[in-house]
Amino acid sequence: MLLKARTQKLALAVALGLLALPAMGQDFKDAPFLAEQVKDKKLPPLAERLPKSPIVVNSAGQYGGDVVTLVPRPRDIRYISTFAYTRLVGYDQDLQLQPDLLEKYENEDDRVFTFTLREGHRWSDGSPFTAEDFRYYWEDVAQNQDLSPAGPPEFMMVDGKPPRFEVLDERTVRYTWDKPNPRFLPQLAGPLDPGIYRASAYLKQFHAKYADKAALDEKAKQQKLKSWAALHNRMDDMKEQTNPALPTLMAWRVMNAAPANRFIFERNPYYHRVDSQGQQLPYVDRLIMDVSAPGLFAAKANAGEVDLLFRGLSMSDIPVLKEGEKAKGYKTLLWPYARGTELALYPNLNTVDPVWRQLNRDVRFRRALSLGIDRKTLNNALLFGLGTEGNNTIVSESPLFKEELRTMNAGYDPAEASRLLDEIGLTKRNGAGIRLLPDGRELEIIVETDGESSLVVDGLTLIGEFWREIGVRLFVKPQDRTVLRNRSYAGLTVMVAAPGLDNAIPTAIMPPTELAPMRQDNYTWPKWGQHVETKGKNGEQVDIPEAQRLLELYETWMSTGNREVQRNVWSEMLRNHAENQWAIGTISGALQPIVVRNGLEGLPAKELYSWEPTAMLGIYRLDEIHWNKAARKEARR
Repeated sequence: MLLKARTQKLALAVALGLLALPAMGQDFKDAPFLAEQVKDKKLPPLAERLPKSPIVVNSAGQYGGDVVTLVPRPRDIRYISTFAYTRLVGYDQDLQLQPDLLEKYENEDDRVFTFTLREGHRWSDGSPFTAEDFRYYWEDVAQNQDLSPAGPPEFMMVDGKPPRFEVLDERTVRYTWDKPNPRFLPQLAGPLDPGIYRASAYLKQFHAKYADKAALDEKAKQQKLKSWAALHNRMDDMKEQTNPALPTLMAWRVMNAAPANRFIFERNPYYHRVDSQGQQLPYVDRLIMDVSAPGLFAAKANAGEVDLLFRGLSMSDIPVLKEGEKAKGYKTLLWPYARGTELALYPNLNTVDPVWRQLNRDVRFRRALSLGIDRKTLNNALLFGLGTEGNNTIVSESPLFKEELRTMNAGYDPAEASRLLDEIGLTKRNGAGIRLLPDGRELEIIVETDGESSLVVDGLTLIGEFWREIGVRLFVKPQDRTVLRNRSYAGLTVMVAAPGLDNAIPTAIMPPTELAPMRQDNYTWPKWGQHVETKGKNGEQVDIPEAQRLLELYETWMSTGNREVQRNVWSEMLRNHAENQWAIGTISGALQPIVVRNGLEGLPAKELYSWEPTAMLGIYRLDEIHWNKAARKEARR
């Protein structure tokens, strides 16, 4: 298993006293980058900046240097909150939940959650991180109609009711629900930080409850905003990273705002992690994000213009990246991408075309299309034969994996596919051998895609050849992603091609949201998802028993804190998907190239890469990467 238990073992070592914590005020070694500020008394010494109980990691890097990477547009600097991965509670490399910003947490039956903060923990501007930051968010942001018209976030509602929130003392808060909320902690540990706390000392100056509303409205007007609430929301920008003045708890803080072609993130002087030598993380002083056209990412990496690059690279870039390694002094790590499948076909069960709706809803049709795909040829053509062939399901590294669910109805059997199509009644053909629909139209499936992945488009071309053998014609229709989603939501698509499960390495504690028909962004059941998301106001009610069962199972998962019950729910939902072919999977296991400059150390040679739950590289702790002494780079630009 690629996911290692390093963090888990380290936590145990600290608990047993096997890894000594540096005594407060002793043995701490401040970063040279901050030495001038400490000397000038603009910053207190490191011992006074750290929490009383910092996290101690078993690492021994060196301070200093920059790391240069690329983003395709200014807005994408926001992904630092994913891969820098600073959470109240986060996953370790064994996908176990561990306290991070929290000193500890207590969970009573997934119903009562008590959070204890680290004594002396501070925001990047030196202001205390306390229970007041949680109270401010809950009472003054989440439940303020001007700031949050939709109310508290959905994951904090159980049966339409919010939790009871309590401040027990300056460092302790509690959330209590009448029924279990088992997705609460996994949501906090996800790739997108929901941010259930805020930098209250900074933000109160923009809140009408704490400042003069008329003055705030005037300030908003000067910035061409409608009200004080719009001004507050602009300044309260934890996700987008557009406000350099907003304090952060992450390892690095943004120093400049758009418009810019280069964004600088400098080390947070109050970050809560240290290594076993008493050095405060991160080791690297600055992350530098240069804006570049995405089509140039591989070429710029090949030319040696980056120190670390992963997002924006794909398997097709590997030959170019490998070519420049020796001359330009970098290496290309190849991590398996943990996704359900690289190319899934989503038959729209809610399409407005009545003929296609009936056909897509027939499991024999979906199975026939699956059996009509030569996945081995796809694998060889698209993944150099290195991928795994089969359904859109979880990967073998997940403790919930079962091999038969990968292969069920996913072999290449054109004879059986043709028999199923004949059994359905699609026996008539035109002169070219293409089957005819009941209304006389050709059985031509228009497969729509966002066109952003060359692998998906190339794969569809090959699938079109396979399906022709069973009398089915495929027409590829690439388009803008927003247009595609809107067409799907309206029921205008017949079939969509896109990647499969985002979370393909789940554990039982992770909510099986992707497997239930409850989100409109699933191309198989957009109108069912609308119906659930809008509580019946829009969309269509689920009307296929096997799909209704998925909703029932999800509700079972949501209503219990029993891990065995949750495991059983996952097992049945995964089997339901394999049997029903709600989405037709093809091949998985693409390799994610990660370009790393020679001398930049701290990343594993090989691990699993995913959006969820690994937060790209997040759980592998980028705050621990460092330059070795021989190749150390000082801030250079």
